[in-house]
Amino acid sequence: MRRHHDLCKVETAHNPSTMSLRLSQYSSIAGEVRIPGSKSLTNRALLLAALCRGRTKIRGALKSEDTDLMREALNRLGVEIDVQGEITSVTGRQGALGTADADLTLNLGLAGTAFRPLTAALTTGQGHYVLDGTQRMRERPIAPLVDALVGLGANIHYLGAEGYPPLDVVATGLEGGRVRLPGDLSSQYLSSLLITAPLASDRVVIEVPGDQVSKPYVDMTVRLMRDFGVEVRRDGYKRYEIQPGAYVSPEEYEIEADASSASYFLAAGAIAGDGLRILNLSGQSLQGDAGFAEVMQRMGARITSQGKATLVSRAPLRGIDVNLNHMPDAAMTLAVAALFADGPTRIRGIANWRIKETDRLEAMRTELAKLGAEVSVSDNAIEVRPPARLQPAHIETYGDHRMAMCFSLACFGTQVEIAHPDVVAKTFPDYFERFTGLLRA
Repeated sequence: MRRHHDLCKVETAHNPSTMSLRLSQYSSIAGEVRIPGSKSLTNRALLLAALCRGRTKIRGALKSEDTDLMREALNRLGVEIDVQGEITSVTGRQGALGTADADLTLNLGLAGTAFRPLTAALTTGQGHYVLDGTQRMRERPIAPLVDALVGLGANIHYLGAEGYPPLDVVATGLEGGRVRLPGDLSSQYLSSLLITAPLASDRVVIEVPGDQVSKPYVDMTVRLMRDFGVEVRRDGYKRYEIQPGAYVSPEEYEIEADASSASYFLAAGAIAGDGLRILNLSGQSLQGDAGFAEVMQRMGARITSQGKATLVSRAPLRGIDVNLNHMPDAAMTLAVAALFADGPTRIRGIANWRIKETDRLEAMRTELAKLGAEVSVSDNAIEVRPPARLQPAHIETYGDHRMAMCFSLACFGTQVEIAHPDVVAKTFPDYFERFTGLLRA
């Protein structure tokens, strides 16, 4: 039977010209793929470079919707950014962003890694700013960060629902002090506050009651701050102390390949790999999702290093029970890979899926069930029992880039149609071109 993939028109009640991507069933995936730069590292590095003294050349920065939104916002705030091929040059502002006469509205789409850090950073300077985004961004809570910033002397007001964007920021500088910041919803609140803290006029102490989710992202932030000249004194994930200080350019900074993006190819190779080589995964990554290869190995995947490349080959997979609190994005990839395992897979520690680009717990339950899986969810976990045979399905993506990418893996068991495949522009614009170019009938 002839296999194919193509863009086709799909009739919907809302928009009859909505595009979808049809993937026939494929038997294997082979060849070589290079993963683009990390979104999390790129947006942190762009902001830090904008805040520091000197000019920073960032090599390998991701070019995607989320990072474009950060670049555009920084440009409007007076930061000079020049992109030439793989090099992004940023001329720092030597401190706070904006000016006293600034009166700007910044639309940051659905980019949490731009919206939250900029909310914090803008409080340290001067000017008046409105921060807004998509309808889904207006549904994502930001109260923990706002409360902490107000506790440090910031002047921020809600323009819509209490606790949610859009925000009105009247920047008059940040005083400093001691605040408590819950860590159980998102690590982005803490990362945003940490990056901003050195620009306060006095010492900042942050205390985190309870458990901290996505700890590797906090470690990433602390490491980048050090690379840009600021040390954070910390007591594990419970207490952080930051003295007033200035960021200094490291002159050059290289962005790692995005470990979350790599997870789709690692899982694809484990399911159907016939000599799939991933060329640029770092063995010493700052990203929590870099541990996804070990998770796949627990399922039985054959993953080996070949110099700077990683070879992934198919193997019988078994269901596992695992806590992925430290890698919630890659946890979505595992949930779809579980369709190809022998036995159920239970993924724990994912309560914050509900406040991501969509309610990912509900979205995953709905779409996995379309493929024939038995799925049960709780507030903090999902369990996937694979069917004897996958059913063809039309997969909704809910405006969520990771829904589109992780469900592409289902094509190794059945024909699938992915709605709105262009949502991958958020972090991996040419994902489907790279993925389909490696598929074998």
